[in-house]
Amino acid sequence: MNIRITDVTIYTPDKNIQGDICISGNRIAAVGSTPDDMIFDEVISGKGKMAVPGIINCHTHSYMSVFRNIADDLTFMDWLFGAIMPREDRLSPADGYAGAMLSCMEMIKSGTTCFMDMHMFPGQSARAAKQLGIRGIMTRGLVGESRTDKGALERIAEHMREREEFADTDTLMFRLGPHAIYTCGEDLLRYLIELAHETEQGFHIHVAESLTESADCMKAHGMSPVKYLDSIGFFDIPTCAAHCVQLSDEDIDILAAKKVSVIHNPRSNLKLANGIAPVTKLLEKGVNVCLGTDSQASNNNLDMFTEMSFAALLQKGITHSPTVCTAEEVVDMATRRGAAAVGLDAGAIEEGKLADIVLFDLDQTCFTPHNSLRSALVYSCAGVKADTVIINGDIVLRDGTLTHADEEEILFNAGKVCLD
Repeated sequence: MNIRITDVTIYTPDKNIQGDICISGNRIAAVGSTPDDMIFDEVISGKGKMAVPGIINCHTHSYMSVFRNIADDLTFMDWLFGAIMPREDRLSPADGYAGAMLSCMEMIKSGTTCFMDMHMFPGQSARAAKQLGIRGIMTRGLVGESRTDKGALERIAEHMREREEFADTDTLMFRLGPHAIYTCGEDLLRYLIELAHETEQGFHIHVAESLTESADCMKAHGMSPVKYLDSIGFFDIPTCAAHCVQLSDEDIDILAAKKVSVIHNPRSNLKLANGIAPVTKLLEKGVNVCLGTDSQASNNNLDMFTEMSFAALLQKGITHSPTVCTAEEVVDMATRRGAAAVGLDAGAIEEGKLADIVLFDLDQTCFTPHNSLRSALVYSCAGVKADTVIINGDIVLRDGTLTHADEEEILFNAGKVCLD
């Protein structure tokens, strides 16, 4: 399918430009002007709209939308082990699917075109993502002590079956998802390293999220979580490490040397009082920092524009420097850097890139007056809704409404899941 977006304001890292965007199949064919020989199946008027690269949410637990507003104002350990995990035990796969559908709808409508998910119900998040047309990197949350742990082996087998089932879906990718060092024993981690090498998969893991995790790791291994993972060869596998709040300068050097992508989750970390990731230091050392929301149980939404605003403001506050984490840098974290983290040829509106594009109506208060639209994206647009979302060359949101599913049905099914 060929699509032409006419006379639209196009976000680029250097400056916004005015012109057309042409899509052929699932790729961007031209930016700025329209080739004379192209014939289009659909023409979308971009007048009064801004086109931005699809936003990439690098850390979610999509099934947990059903936990929104249910476990607030708790310590991290009480939240995880006292409130969340017992409720997870009561969820069914159907509940997980309903939650994932709600999450995918929420992300698409707010301009997110790709998410990396750590889930507990094989096939459910992938099925939801496929149905609604959003890109997903699926990771089955893996826990256990050793390579002989029956529960761990079954979860690994579930992941591998899911990976095979959706192998022909070009909007889905897969990674191994060891949950964290405090839920995975060293023997299991070493086994997963071997499996990652054999199957050419990367890792998605929680790292250095809390003071408790760091203290326990120091007690058990005599080193920080980052040093511990590095010591067993974990970072020899391409790794996306969520949180990374409790880091030493030595830890940062390791992450940089091993080319680990750090997923910054500012609102979740604040809500659970786990701290603030040293993003400015990470960027200075050349670490690829991207953004994630975490789940609605600890955020409580999947709005990446709110996340961008917090990411920028927090670093300015803790460094006492208003010039760090500029609007341009933060948009980069949510687009180009996110794409690099998950291995996606996207994150920019450029010829040849995957056609993941979001259109926003500029006739909204957050963009008015039209001074700096890039500043608006970071500092003004929390809660903004997309007008049109194109993913992989497919229009999945038109005039603010999903094209591949009934929104009322999604809300109804998720609303039936009551866990309080």
